[in-house]
Amino acid sequence: MAKVDIFSQIRSRYNSFTNTEKKVADYILENMKAVIYMSITDLADVCHVGESSVFRFCKTMDLKGYQEFKIALAHSLSLDEENTVLSSEITMQDTIEELSSKILSTNVNALNETFNLINEKDISEAISSMIKSKRIHFFGVGASLMTAMEAKNKFMRITNKTECSVDSHLQIMTAALLTEEDVAIVISYSGSTKDTIEVAKMAKERGAKVISITRFAKSPLTIYSHITLLCGSNEGPLQGGSLSAKISQLYLLDVLYAEYFRKTQSESTLNKEYTAKAVIEKML
Repeated sequence: MAKVDIFSQIRSRYNSFTNTEKKVADYILENMKAVIYMSITDLADVCHVGESSVFRFCKTMDLKGYQEFKIALAHSLSLDEENTVLSSEITMQDTIEELSSKILSTNVNALNETFNLINEKDISEAISSMIKSKRIHFFGVGASLMTAMEAKNKFMRITNKTECSVDSHLQIMTAALLTEEDVAIVISYSGSTKDTIEVAKMAKERGAKVISITRFAKSPLTIYSHITLLCGSNEGPLQGGSLSAKISQLYLLDVLYAEYFRKTQSESTLNKEYTAKAVIEKML
């Protein structure tokens, strides 16, 4: 996508906008940097309009949708920067020492914010549902699929009821066969990925318990979630798959794993011994 100044385009088309679209445009122009880290639901709420109105605004700007708008927004902001920015902190002029320090700070801050966002009641309810369930299915696409696969790899060491399909078609078919005895753990940083939203919607319709791990408390994904666990890492639209976001998701999964183990200690200890012995035979 060519780098265009989205702000100039908004101003040039402003008079042709509907009143609702003008509300969205006004907020964007006044809060340029903040919008990059907002979900479509967050932006709709602060503008006091519906999500469909935000989507129509993006279409009016000749964009495919909200995510493409955020990419255009990030490009436009970068045009105003004196230096090319790799993330919100790192620049091309940094030394290796400065780079290392900034990455460390970003990851530590992501973990601290995730810790501060943890709701004990939600964690307890999630664990209770997972223990009672017949099957635990992990879902995600793109970078979040890697996190989902990591979750399956971790939990399968202590329980034989975890699943993770790697293909989006297999995921939606799996969701279509879920029951009230199943738990669906859906991972999506933005909460706005179409395939992931469809999986969550299908899982909820089938009666499964839906637990989402996401950045935003309000997003299209959380509409279909019974429990929302928030990860505290800001990822711009040009930083898709950033490790700080993944680290914060993995931290939440580690908390779930430890609490699950604690609540099912006898069974989990035995299963961990079995799986450890099975793997050790593969080592020299």
